[in-house]
Amino acid sequence: MKPFPEVNAFSDILCAWYARFGRDLPWRHTRDPYRIWLSEVILQQTRVEQGREYYLRFVGRFPDVRALAAASEEEVLKLWQGLGYYSRARNLHRAARLIAEQYGGRFPERYDEVRALPGVGEYTAAAICSFASDAPLAVLDGNVFRVLARLFDLDLPIDTTQGRRRFAELAASLLPPGRAALHNQAIMDFGALQCTPQQPRCGECPLAEHCLALAAGTVAVRPVKQGRTKVRDRWFAYVVVLCGDELLLHRRDGRDIWRGLYEFPLVERDRPLDAAELPAQEEFAQLTGGAACMWLSSVAMPPHRLSHQLLHATFHRLRVEHLPERLPDGVVRVRAERFDDYAVPRLIERYLTRYPI
Repeated sequence: MKPFPEVNAFSDILCAWYARFGRDLPWRHTRDPYRIWLSEVILQQTRVEQGREYYLRFVGRFPDVRALAAASEEEVLKLWQGLGYYSRARNLHRAARLIAEQYGGRFPERYDEVRALPGVGEYTAAAICSFASDAPLAVLDGNVFRVLARLFDLDLPIDTTQGRRRFAELAASLLPPGRAALHNQAIMDFGALQCTPQQPRCGECPLAEHCLALAAGTVAVRPVKQGRTKVRDRWFAYVVVLCGDELLLHRRDGRDIWRGLYEFPLVERDRPLDAAELPAQEEFAQLTGGAACMWLSSVAMPPHRLSHQLLHATFHRLRVEHLPERLPDGVVRVRAERFDDYAVPRLIERYLTRYPI
Protein backbone atom coordinates (compact mmCIF):
# COMPACT_ATOMS: atom_id res chain seq x y z
CA MET A 1 0.00 0.00 0.00
CA LYS A 2 1.50 3.30 -1.11
CA PRO A 3 1.10 6.48 0.94
CA PHE A 4 -2.00 8.40 -0.07
CA PRO A 5 -1.09 11.04 -2.68
CA GLU A 6 -1.13 14.70 -1.72
CA VAL A 7 -4.11 16.80 -2.78
CA ASN A 8 -3.01 17.86 -6.25
CA ALA A 9 -1.70 14.38 -7.11
CA PHE A 10 -4.98 12.80 -6.01
CA SER A 11 -6.96 15.25 -8.14
CA ASP A 12 -4.56 14.78 -11.07
CA ILE A 13 -5.26 11.03 -11.05
CA LEU A 14 -9.02 11.62 -10.97
CA CYS A 15 -8.96 14.29 -13.68
CA ALA A 16 -6.76 12.16 -15.95
CA TRP A 17 -9.26 9.31 -15.59
CA TYR A 18 -12.12 11.75 -16.26
CA ALA A 19 -10.46 13.03 -19.45
CA ARG A 20 -10.53 9.46 -20.80
CA PHE A 21 -13.77 8.07 -19.42
CA GLY A 22 -15.97 10.96 -18.25
CA ARG A 23 -19.49 11.23 -19.65
CA ASP A 24 -20.29 13.81 -22.34
CA LEU A 25 -23.42 15.43 -20.91
CA PRO A 26 -25.17 18.54 -22.28
CA TRP A 27 -25.09 20.50 -19.01
CA ARG A 28 -21.31 20.16 -18.91
CA HIS A 29 -20.98 22.40 -21.96
CA THR A 30 -22.25 25.49 -20.19
CA ARG A 31 -21.34 27.84 -17.34
CA ASP A 32 -24.91 29.16 -17.20
CA PRO A 33 -25.96 28.66 -13.54
CA TYR A 34 -29.63 28.43 -14.57
CA ARG A 35 -29.00 25.42 -16.80
CA ILE A 36 -26.66 23.82 -14.28
CA TRP A 37 -29.32 24.28 -11.58
CA LEU A 38 -31.94 22.77 -13.87
CA SER A 39 -29.78 19.71 -14.50
CA GLU A 40 -29.00 19.24 -10.82
CA VAL A 41 -32.66 19.38 -9.79
CA ILE A 42 -33.67 16.95 -12.55
CA LEU A 43 -30.90 14.51 -11.60
CA GLN A 44 -32.01 14.28 -7.97
CA GLN A 45 -33.49 10.76 -7.69
CA THR A 46 -33.23 10.34 -11.50
CA ARG A 47 -30.89 8.30 -13.70
CA VAL A 48 -28.67 10.36 -16.01
CA GLU A 49 -30.01 8.86 -19.24
CA GLN A 50 -33.60 9.61 -18.29
CA GLY A 51 -32.63 13.03 -16.93
CA ARG A 52 -30.88 14.02 -20.15
CA GLU A 53 -34.12 13.91 -22.15
CA TYR A 54 -35.99 15.96 -19.57
CA TYR A 55 -33.16 18.49 -19.37
CA LEU A 56 -33.24 19.03 -23.15
CA ARG A 57 -37.02 19.28 -23.04
CA PHE A 58 -36.94 21.90 -20.28
CA VAL A 59 -34.22 24.11 -21.79
CA GLY A 60 -36.03 23.93 -25.12
CA ARG A 61 -39.27 25.14 -23.55
CA PHE A 62 -37.78 27.37 -20.82
CA PRO A 63 -34.39 28.66 -22.07
CA ASP A 64 -33.92 31.01 -19.11
CA VAL A 65 -35.23 31.77 -15.63
CA ARG A 66 -37.74 34.34 -16.87
CA ALA A 67 -39.38 31.84 -19.21
CA LEU A 68 -39.72 29.29 -16.40
CA ALA A 69 -41.06 31.90 -13.99
CA ALA A 70 -43.71 33.01 -16.51
CA ALA A 71 -45.09 29.48 -16.95
CA SER A 72 -48.04 28.09 -15.01
CA GLU A 73 -47.46 25.40 -12.40
CA GLU A 74 -49.62 23.01 -14.41
CA GLU A 75 -47.42 23.50 -17.48
CA VAL A 76 -44.28 22.81 -15.45
CA LEU A 77 -45.80 19.69 -13.89
CA LYS A 78 -46.93 18.42 -17.27
CA LEU A 79 -43.40 18.77 -18.68
CA TRP A 80 -42.06 17.04 -15.56
CA GLN A 81 -44.52 14.15 -15.87
CA GLY A 82 -42.83 10.77 -15.49
CA LEU A 83 -39.87 11.99 -13.41
CA GLY A 84 -41.60 11.53 -10.06
CA TYR A 85 -40.79 13.37 -6.82
CA TYR A 86 -42.93 16.26 -8.03
CA SER A 87 -41.96 18.53 -5.15
CA ARG A 88 -38.77 19.11 -7.17
CA ALA A 89 -40.79 20.61 -10.01
CA ARG A 90 -42.87 22.78 -7.70
CA ASN A 91 -39.74 24.06 -5.93
CA LEU A 92 -38.08 24.68 -9.29
CA HIS A 93 -41.02 26.83 -10.35
CA ARG A 94 -41.17 28.67 -7.01
CA ALA A 95 -37.44 29.40 -7.14
CA ALA A 96 -37.68 30.70 -10.72
CA ARG A 97 -40.41 33.14 -9.69
CA LEU A 98 -38.39 34.23 -6.67
CA ILE A 99 -35.33 34.85 -8.89
CA ALA A 100 -37.47 36.83 -11.32
CA GLU A 101 -38.88 38.97 -8.50
CA GLN A 102 -35.84 39.44 -6.26
CA TYR A 103 -32.92 39.25 -8.70
CA GLY A 104 -34.49 40.64 -11.86
CA GLY A 105 -34.31 37.26 -13.59
CA ARG A 106 -30.54 36.96 -13.08
CA PHE A 107 -29.52 33.74 -11.34
CA PRO A 108 -27.79 34.54 -8.01
CA GLU A 109 -24.06 33.87 -7.82
CA ARG A 110 -23.26 33.72 -4.10
CA TYR A 111 -23.48 30.36 -2.33
CA ASP A 112 -25.70 31.65 0.47
CA GLU A 113 -28.16 33.14 -2.04
CA VAL A 114 -28.29 29.94 -4.08
CA ARG A 115 -28.63 27.81 -0.94
CA ALA A 116 -31.65 29.91 0.13
CA LEU A 117 -33.63 29.04 -3.01
CA PRO A 118 -36.58 26.63 -2.54
CA GLY A 119 -35.51 23.02 -2.93
CA VAL A 120 -31.77 23.76 -3.00
CA GLY A 121 -29.68 21.91 -0.41
CA GLU A 122 -26.00 22.09 0.43
CA TYR A 123 -24.93 19.67 -2.30
CA THR A 124 -26.95 21.35 -5.05
CA ALA A 125 -25.77 24.85 -4.07
CA ALA A 126 -22.14 23.70 -4.05
CA ALA A 127 -22.54 21.99 -7.41
CA ILE A 128 -24.11 25.06 -9.06
CA CYS A 129 -21.52 27.49 -7.71
CA SER A 130 -18.52 25.29 -8.44
CA PHE A 131 -19.64 24.26 -11.94
CA ALA A 132 -20.68 27.77 -12.94
CA SER A 133 -17.79 29.80 -11.53
CA ASP A 134 -15.23 27.39 -10.05
CA ALA A 135 -16.20 28.45 -6.53
CA PRO A 136 -13.98 26.45 -4.10
CA LEU A 137 -16.77 24.22 -2.84
CA ALA A 138 -16.63 20.42 -2.68
CA VAL A 139 -19.72 18.49 -3.77
CA LEU A 140 -20.94 15.57 -1.71
CA ASP A 141 -23.43 13.28 -3.44
CA GLY A 142 -23.89 9.52 -3.19
CA ASN A 143 -21.05 8.83 -5.61
CA VAL A 144 -18.61 11.01 -3.68
CA PHE A 145 -19.61 9.44 -0.35
CA ARG A 146 -18.86 6.01 -1.81
CA VAL A 147 -15.47 6.95 -3.28
CA LEU A 148 -14.27 8.61 -0.08
CA ALA A 149 -15.63 5.88 2.21
CA ARG A 150 -13.70 3.26 0.25
CA LEU A 151 -10.50 5.21 -0.31
CA PHE A 152 -10.17 5.97 3.40
CA ASP A 153 -12.04 2.86 4.65
CA LEU A 154 -14.38 4.99 6.76
CA ASP A 155 -17.06 3.21 8.79
CA LEU A 156 -18.86 6.37 9.92
CA PRO A 157 -22.50 6.15 8.80
CA ILE A 158 -23.12 8.64 6.00
CA ASP A 159 -26.73 9.20 7.11
CA THR A 160 -25.77 10.74 10.47
CA THR A 161 -24.85 14.33 11.31
CA GLN A 162 -21.39 13.32 12.50
CA GLY A 163 -20.77 11.23 9.40
CA ARG A 164 -21.88 13.93 6.97
CA ARG A 165 -19.71 16.49 8.75
CA ARG A 166 -16.63 14.24 8.59
CA PHE A 167 -17.15 13.45 4.91
CA ALA A 168 -17.72 17.13 4.09
CA GLU A 169 -14.44 18.06 5.80
CA LEU A 170 -12.61 15.29 3.94
CA ALA A 171 -14.06 16.26 0.55
CA ALA A 172 -13.10 19.90 1.15
CA SER A 173 -9.54 18.95 2.14
CA LEU A 174 -9.08 17.11 -1.17
CA LEU A 175 -10.30 20.00 -3.35
CA PRO A 176 -7.41 21.43 -5.40
CA PRO A 177 -7.10 25.21 -5.74
CA GLY A 178 -8.48 26.73 -8.93
CA ARG A 179 -10.24 23.74 -10.49
CA ALA A 180 -13.22 22.90 -8.36
CA ALA A 181 -15.55 22.32 -11.32
CA LEU A 182 -13.27 19.82 -13.03
CA HIS A 183 -12.40 18.00 -9.81
CA ASN A 184 -16.02 17.74 -8.68
CA GLN A 185 -17.21 16.42 -12.03
CA ALA A 186 -14.32 13.93 -12.06
CA ILE A 187 -14.97 12.43 -8.62
CA MET A 188 -18.72 12.21 -9.27
CA ASP A 189 -18.21 10.35 -12.55
CA PHE A 190 -15.55 8.18 -10.94
CA GLY A 191 -18.12 7.02 -8.42
CA ALA A 192 -20.81 6.56 -11.08
CA LEU A 193 -18.69 4.61 -13.56
CA GLN A 194 -15.62 3.16 -11.81
CA CYS A 195 -16.23 2.90 -8.07
CA THR A 196 -19.79 1.64 -8.52
CA PRO A 197 -22.10 0.38 -5.74
CA GLN A 198 -22.03 -3.20 -7.03
CA GLN A 199 -19.04 -4.84 -8.73
CA PRO A 200 -16.67 -1.86 -8.69
CA ARG A 201 -13.84 -2.13 -11.20
CA CYS A 202 -11.08 -2.38 -8.60
CA GLY A 203 -8.76 -4.39 -10.89
CA GLU A 204 -8.41 -1.43 -13.28
CA CYS A 205 -8.73 1.43 -10.80
CA PRO A 206 -6.04 4.14 -10.95
CA LEU A 207 -6.42 4.64 -7.18
CA ALA A 208 -6.29 0.95 -6.26
CA GLU A 209 -2.83 1.13 -4.73
CA HIS A 210 -4.00 3.86 -2.37
CA CYS A 211 -7.44 2.39 -1.49
CA LEU A 212 -7.62 1.42 2.18
CA ALA A 213 -10.91 -0.48 1.81
CA LEU A 214 -9.46 -2.59 -1.00
CA ALA A 215 -6.48 -3.46 1.19
CA ALA A 216 -8.74 -4.27 4.14
CA GLY A 217 -11.27 -6.26 2.10
CA THR A 218 -14.15 -3.94 3.08
CA VAL A 219 -15.07 -2.48 -0.32
CA ALA A 220 -18.43 -4.28 -0.36
CA VAL A 221 -19.51 -2.77 2.98
CA ARG A 222 -18.51 0.83 2.30
CA PRO A 223 -20.15 3.27 2.71
CA VAL A 224 -22.02 2.46 5.92
CA LYS A 225 -25.60 3.54 6.57
CA GLN A 226 -27.15 3.63 10.02
CA GLY A 227 -30.64 2.50 9.07
CA ARG A 228 -33.45 2.58 6.58
CA THR A 229 -36.79 4.35 6.76
CA LYS A 230 -39.75 1.98 7.10
CA VAL A 231 -41.81 1.62 3.93
CA ARG A 232 -45.55 2.32 4.29
CA ASP A 233 -48.10 0.25 2.34
CA ARG A 234 -51.13 2.04 0.86
CA TRP A 235 -54.11 0.57 -1.02
CA PHE A 236 -55.67 2.66 -3.80
CA ALA A 237 -58.93 1.82 -5.58
CA TYR A 238 -59.17 4.13 -8.59
CA VAL A 239 -62.61 4.68 -10.11
CA VAL A 240 -62.34 5.37 -13.85
CA VAL A 241 -65.76 6.89 -14.61
CA LEU A 242 -66.63 7.25 -18.32
CA CYS A 243 -69.70 9.10 -19.54
CA GLY A 244 -70.08 9.60 -23.29
CA ASP A 245 -66.86 11.28 -24.45
CA GLU A 246 -66.06 12.58 -20.97
CA LEU A 247 -64.30 11.18 -17.93
CA LEU A 248 -63.65 12.33 -14.38
CA LEU A 249 -60.31 13.46 -12.97
CA HIS A 250 -59.34 14.57 -9.49
CA ARG A 251 -56.63 17.14 -8.72
CA ARG A 252 -54.57 16.17 -5.68
CA ASP A 253 -54.07 18.82 -3.05
CA GLY A 254 -52.83 19.09 0.52
CA ARG A 255 -49.46 17.78 1.67
CA ASP A 256 -49.71 14.22 0.37
CA ILE A 257 -47.90 12.76 -2.64
CA TRP A 258 -48.44 14.15 -6.16
CA ARG A 259 -49.83 17.52 -5.04
CA GLY A 260 -51.08 19.46 -8.06
CA LEU A 261 -51.28 16.40 -10.34
CA TYR A 262 -54.43 14.81 -11.72
CA GLU A 263 -55.56 11.24 -11.20
CA PHE A 264 -58.78 9.27 -11.42
CA PRO A 265 -61.08 9.65 -8.39
CA LEU A 266 -59.74 7.54 -5.58
CA VAL A 267 -61.05 5.44 -2.72
CA GLU A 268 -58.22 4.71 -0.27
CA ARG A 269 -58.52 2.26 2.59
CA ASP A 270 -56.07 0.50 4.93
CA ARG A 271 -56.65 -2.78 3.08
CA PRO A 272 -57.47 -3.91 -0.47
CA LEU A 273 -61.00 -3.22 -1.76
CA ASP A 274 -62.49 -5.50 -4.38
CA ALA A 275 -65.03 -4.46 -7.01
CA ALA A 276 -67.99 -5.84 -5.04
CA GLU A 277 -67.23 -3.53 -2.10
CA LEU A 278 -66.89 -0.30 -4.07
CA PRO A 279 -70.60 0.56 -4.57
CA ALA A 280 -71.02 0.68 -0.79
CA GLN A 281 -68.33 3.36 -0.37
CA GLU A 282 -69.49 6.95 0.09
CA GLU A 283 -66.91 8.31 -2.36
CA PHE A 284 -68.22 5.99 -5.06
CA ALA A 285 -71.81 7.13 -4.58
CA GLN A 286 -70.76 10.79 -4.91
CA LEU A 287 -69.19 10.04 -8.30
CA THR A 288 -72.11 8.17 -9.79
CA GLY A 289 -75.02 9.89 -8.04
CA GLY A 290 -76.41 6.47 -7.31
CA ALA A 291 -77.09 5.81 -11.01
CA ALA A 292 -76.74 2.37 -12.52
CA CYS A 293 -73.24 1.58 -13.82
CA MET A 294 -71.93 -0.67 -16.53
CA TRP A 295 -68.81 -2.32 -15.10
CA LEU A 296 -66.10 -2.60 -17.76
CA SER A 297 -62.98 -3.92 -16.04
CA SER A 298 -60.96 -4.15 -12.82
CA VAL A 299 -57.18 -4.19 -13.16
CA ALA A 300 -54.67 -4.66 -10.34
CA MET A 301 -51.37 -3.01 -11.24
CA PRO A 302 -47.96 -4.20 -9.96
CA PRO A 303 -46.94 -2.47 -6.72
CA HIS A 304 -45.68 1.07 -7.38
CA ARG A 305 -42.72 2.02 -5.18
CA LEU A 306 -42.04 5.54 -3.99
CA SER A 307 -39.20 6.47 -1.65
CA HIS A 308 -40.99 5.47 1.56
CA GLN A 309 -44.29 4.14 0.26
CA LEU A 310 -45.48 1.08 -1.64
CA LEU A 311 -48.73 1.71 -3.53
CA HIS A 312 -51.06 -1.19 -4.33
CA ALA A 313 -53.44 0.19 -6.96
CA THR A 314 -56.47 -1.33 -8.62
CA PHE A 315 -58.27 0.50 -11.44
CA HIS A 316 -62.03 -0.08 -11.73
CA ARG A 317 -63.40 1.15 -15.04
CA LEU A 318 -67.13 1.75 -15.48
CA ARG A 319 -69.55 3.65 -17.69
CA VAL A 320 -72.54 5.74 -16.60
CA GLU A 321 -75.33 7.38 -18.59
CA HIS A 322 -75.31 10.61 -16.58
CA LEU A 323 -72.93 12.33 -14.18
CA PRO A 324 -74.18 14.02 -10.99
CA GLU A 325 -74.72 17.78 -11.23
CA ARG A 326 -72.59 18.26 -8.15
CA LEU A 327 -69.25 16.44 -8.08
CA PRO A 328 -66.94 16.04 -5.06
CA ASP A 329 -64.42 18.81 -4.40
CA GLY A 330 -61.45 18.67 -6.76
CA VAL A 331 -63.20 16.38 -9.27
CA VAL A 332 -63.60 17.77 -12.81
CA ARG A 333 -65.20 16.61 -16.05
CA VAL A 334 -62.67 16.27 -18.87
CA ARG A 335 -63.19 15.45 -22.52
CA ALA A 336 -61.26 12.28 -23.32
CA GLU A 337 -59.52 13.97 -26.25
CA ARG A 338 -58.10 16.60 -23.83
CA PHE A 339 -56.78 14.10 -21.30
CA ASP A 340 -53.17 14.55 -22.45
CA ASP A 341 -53.29 18.21 -21.39
CA TYR A 342 -53.31 17.15 -17.73
CA ALA A 343 -50.22 16.18 -15.74
CA VAL A 344 -50.69 12.78 -14.12
CA PRO A 345 -48.49 10.58 -11.89
CA ARG A 346 -46.37 7.84 -13.39
CA LEU A 347 -48.70 5.21 -11.91
CA ILE A 348 -51.62 6.55 -13.98
CA GLU A 349 -49.40 6.69 -17.07
CA ARG A 350 -48.44 3.06 -16.65
CA TYR A 351 -52.05 1.98 -16.37
CA LEU A 352 -53.08 3.94 -19.47
CA THR A 353 -50.16 2.56 -21.47
CA ARG A 354 -51.57 -0.92 -20.94
CA TYR A 355 -55.26 0.00 -20.94
CA PRO A 356 -55.91 3.17 -22.98
CA ILE A 357 -59.15 5.11 -22.57
